[in-house]
Formats: sequence, structure tokens, C-alpha cells
Amino acid sequence: MTILAPHEPALSDDAIVAMAEAALSDIARVKASVGRVIFGQESVVEQTIIAILGSGHALLVGVPGLAKTKLVETLGVAMGLDARRIQFTPDLMPSDIIGTEVMDQDETGRRSFRYVKGPVFAQLLMADEINRASPRTQSALLQAMQEYHVTVAGERYDLPAPFHVLATQNPLEQEGTYPLPEAQLDRFLMQVDVHYPDLASERRILLESGGANDHAEPVLSADRLRDIQALVRRMPVPESVVETILKLVRSARPGSGHKEADTHIAWGPGPRASQSLMTCVRARALYDGRLAPSVDDVMALAEPILQHRMALNFAARAEGMSVRDVIAALTRDAA
Repeated sequence: MTILAPHEPALSDDAIVAMAEAALSDIARVKASVGRVIFGQESVVEQTIIAILGSGHALLVGVPGLAKTKLVETLGVAMGLDARRIQFTPDLMPSDIIGTEVMDQDETGRRSFRYVKGPVFAQLLMADEINRASPRTQSALLQAMQEYHVTVAGERYDLPAPFHVLATQNPLEQEGTYPLPEAQLDRFLMQVDVHYPDLASERRILLESGGANDHAEPVLSADRLRDIQALVRRMPVPESVVETILKLVRSARPGSGHKEADTHIAWGPGPRASQSLMTCVRARALYDGRLAPSVDDVMALAEPILQHRMALNFAARAEGMSVRDVIAALTRDAA
């Protein structure tokens, strides 16, 4: 038995196959275009593209110099999206993100207010070092991420579609930063951990960076990306995958009867985590060239989707455990 996405028209198997084959070709060209600029980091590229195919936002966490900014710029070019960047600083104001009203005066001397849109009106927005801005400014962006519109002086202004935020965060330097509240972290579809490249990839970076081919080529358009995102929502999900998602997410909550959760977790993921997994396993299957997700997709995406939606208790932190350790134990039992 398979589960279909609600509110989406049913498609025949032949129609899904034809649409999927066209999408697979486009996604392969995106991967090739990105691969000309970003060496190694296959899992980072995969998870970031999956987040976009799943119509969501991603938080990229890694030390400086790992090409997080370059990745966002490259994805914007390859996917044909209007991309902008905001460098978050402690003095950044909400109006610097969403825009503000300015006073104009015409030839007769009559004055009126005019709304000047901020950089949030982009299809792909990079929020660089998001934890350096004040909570008020963070909330302005995160509210736009959730509601896909902003309100200025009582007027609603819809954001462009598609709209994706790829935010970066430095996990090392915490002085002068404002960590994102857990409730706001939940608005990111995935947390993507950016690690150091392996030896072969770093050697290639040294030898090939800055060459004539060190740039991405446009592959998709915004409209084509929206078509692929709609296909992702229509992909069928086997009943076994649905049950695995439910078992995994529910076992991560204290009081669920799972020993690992009851012992080490202070609070666990809500239903949005289950919804995120349902979306992302579909996107990962399509990214890998498959027409339906499997339980392996759930296991592969458990960490990036759950780790920012749960917290350890004091006892677990005293033992030196990490959220990743707990998720690894939960996925072993859910598999």
C-alpha cells in the first residue's frame, strides 16, 4: 500500500514515470553544474538540494572557509533563482531585511509614504551567520520563512515563489552571538552539517580552484523548479516508510516508552518533523533516480531533520553525549 500526498490530483503510473524521468535529467544537470564549483561535500550538496526540492529552508552549520557561501551562490545560478545575501550583524534591524516605508513628496508638495522592499524579496536568500543578529531581527526573517509574506504598516506583501532561505551558522565562535530559539529552529526543514573535505577533495580544491571553469551554468528556471517541487509532493510513499517515520519520530519523545528517549531527551520533535521526513524522503528518492522512497531514505535523513528539533537533558550532557548519538541509537531501533 502507498500513501499519496493530500490535495494533489492522482496521476497514472505512466504520467509519474514520464515526469520523474524529465525531473531526473534536470536534477542530474544541476548536480553536474554545482560539481564544477563545489568539490567533495557530496552529502552537503545532496541535503541542500533535497531541502530546496522539498520546498523548505536549510541551516548550514560549519566552521569558516568550507564554501557555504559559495554553495548558496552556485545553487542560485544553477537553479535559475534570483539570489541575494544578507550579512547578519548585531546592529542589523528588521527593516534592513523586510524593508521600510519612506516619505516621498511630489511636485505639488503632497507627501506620501512608499514601501521600499528589503532583500528578503528574493527567491533564494542567504542569511550569512544568522546567529549574529539580535532575536528581534532573527524573528523578522523567521516569520517571513514561515508565512511567506511580510506585513508593513498593516499592508501584506507576498514573497516571491519559490522562496528559500539558506542560513549559515558558525558553531565555534559564540561570543557576541544570539543562538536561535528552539521554536524558531523548527522552521528550518533541515540542519546540514558542513564538515572538512576529505584529502582527495582538498587536493582538487588546491589544484583547480580559480580556473576558467570555476563557475556554474544556469540549468533550471524558477518555474521549472516549482514543477519539480510539485512532482515531489505527488510521489507515492510506501506504507512501510510511513510506519518507519512514525516509529522514529514518536520514539524520540520523552514518555514514549523508548529507553533512550526517556533517559537522555529533555524534549523531542513534534509532528512537523514527521511532515518534514515525509517530504524529504520523496525528494531524496527523486535525487537518487528512484520513483518511490525507501526505509533507507528515512535512516539517511533522520539526523539532519531531527537534530535541531530535540534537546538533551542535563544527565545526557553530563555524560558527554550528543544529539547525534541519541538519533543514531533511535534509528537503529526503528530500522
